[in-house]
Amino acid sequence: MSDGGLGMIRNFVVVLLAVMFPTLGQEQQKPADNTAAAKLVNPAKATPTSLAAGKKAYGLDCAMCHGLSGAGDGDLAADMKLKLKDYRDPETLKGMTDGEIYTIIEKGKGQMSGEEGRMKPNQIWDVVNYLKSLAKK
Repeated sequence: MSDGGLGMIRNFVVVLLAVMFPTLGQEQQKPADNTAAAKLVNPAKATPTSLAAGKKAYGLDCAMCHGLSGAGDGDLAADMKLKLKDYRDPETLKGMTDGEIYTIIEKGKGQMSGEEGRMKPNQIWDVVNYLKSLAKK
């Protein structure tokens, strides 16, 4: 496929995402009480099943911005000129509880829209487990 064809496809995807996720790029509400988020306990053990489910959900809903490997280099982030964190770096999630990570995925943060209503809570917990596993590789 020519570079022009790829550019047209990328532009179509950006427009499609803007229609599907109209709040993408808008400031999202932050959790009212970060203390409550920090205290949420992850009910999903980081089993191979949870990690596989988290990887699948991440690939469908997160990789377009955060990159397939979690490096923060997804196509949509590049198109929006966003600098995202590298989840492969152990320092990125250091000091964050599972509940805080869960709440960011659920509610969104900054220009990131939340997954509340699109992902079930157990799927979000699986993504939390998967994200934490990236830094261990």
